[in-house]
Amino acid sequence: MDQREKWQSSFGFVLAAAGSAVGLGNLWGFAYRSSQGGGLAFLLLYVLVVLIVCLPVLVGEMVLGRSTASSPFIAPVKAAGDSWKPLGWLFAIASCGILSFYAVIMGWTADTFFHSLFIGLPIDMNQAGDFFEKISSGKSVFIGQILSLALTALVVAGGVRGGIERLTRWCMPLLFALLLILAIWASTLSGAWDGYTSFLFRWEPSQLLDKTTIRNAFTQAFFSLSLGIGIMVAYSSYLSKNNKLPKEALTVASFDTAVGLLAGMITFPIVMSFGLKDAVGASTIGSLFIALPTGFANLGVFGRLLAALFFGLAFIAAITSSISLLEVPVSSLMEQFGWRRHKAVWMATLIVFVIGIPSAISLDFLGSMDSIFNVLLILGGLLISILLGWVVPRKYDEDLAGCNSNQRVRRYLKFMLRWVSPPVIAFGLIISIIDLI
Repeated sequence: MDQREKWQSSFGFVLAAAGSAVGLGNLWGFAYRSSQGGGLAFLLLYVLVVLIVCLPVLVGEMVLGRSTASSPFIAPVKAAGDSWKPLGWLFAIASCGILSFYAVIMGWTADTFFHSLFIGLPIDMNQAGDFFEKISSGKSVFIGQILSLALTALVVAGGVRGGIERLTRWCMPLLFALLLILAIWASTLSGAWDGYTSFLFRWEPSQLLDKTTIRNAFTQAFFSLSLGIGIMVAYSSYLSKNNKLPKEALTVASFDTAVGLLAGMITFPIVMSFGLKDAVGASTIGSLFIALPTGFANLGVFGRLLAALFFGLAFIAAITSSISLLEVPVSSLMEQFGWRRHKAVWMATLIVFVIGIPSAISLDFLGSMDSIFNVLLILGGLLISILLGWVVPRKYDEDLAGCNSNQRVRRYLKFMLRWVSPPVIAFGLIISIIDLI
């Protein structure tokens, strides 16, 4: 097996972890779930879930990876024995399952980017339906899926420093700068304020108790932060003992939340300015692949350039997430079978492609995969909180103490992971299952 690599710097790790967190879950999911879940009520629940539940679990995943210096498949067993082997399987299955349909959506994103530059975009909602039908069916779907997986594989095959860290060092600052530029531009549109007040800042207190809003808040938090699927375990296994995990976890969560808000500040003014409100809440893909292309098209040539900028940005965000998803099975195959990185990368990529064929053929199947695996993320987070909070709590405390993290912060995180996160996550898991059924 290749010798275990290390991140070149703490900054490189933070950018890679933020890159995993910042993906289509922000640009695609945040707008949809916010519009569906009562705006400010969803945003409030989302922030509470991130602060109360996700931060301790995020640090827990980092501790599990760094303390064991093992792949997500092996780390739970190394930490707590063979009885925790199912958690390793959950990490492997969930990461491959999510990447299988995520690559299909990446293909749609790439296709929309090329339409923006070379072909044209729909100018009304009738054309928008035909446009989405074109990019989500036929040969182009498989071409986009294969292209997305191949690019992802090439980056991961380059290794931790030469592939993953090098890409995210360039892509993450560029992504944030482009988002900021687009958000400032969107704020100048005539319907900007109506977009903010109708979606992001609409206050409906009853939504705080709505099952769908609660499920959306948990789903968005866990999916966008890449929790419960072993990504942070894999990335943290390449860390040195000097990294202060609580500080880095807070940086990643803050960056992720900021990107989600910026994405909403781009999407909602466009939606309101061009009368596309119904397309956002209608489906999970409504805002990204129907409403936004139509809105941009109404701005003529300038709009097509903006659309190319946005969907190019979306693809960059997607690939920083897809490489983290692929690293989970790759690192697991390397450690389990002693394979070299290149062999593990292409074997894992082939498996993911085969699993993703039904999602490429059927939108209904893709939607079902999305719902099922979002529940598995929450389950994975619950198991992490139990493992680090109750089964091996000393490992959590010793690892954080070893990097000289603030003692009060350590006590707070340990208390939250042990006494607050498990029941709150269990509640979110039960609500999500009931709502889906």
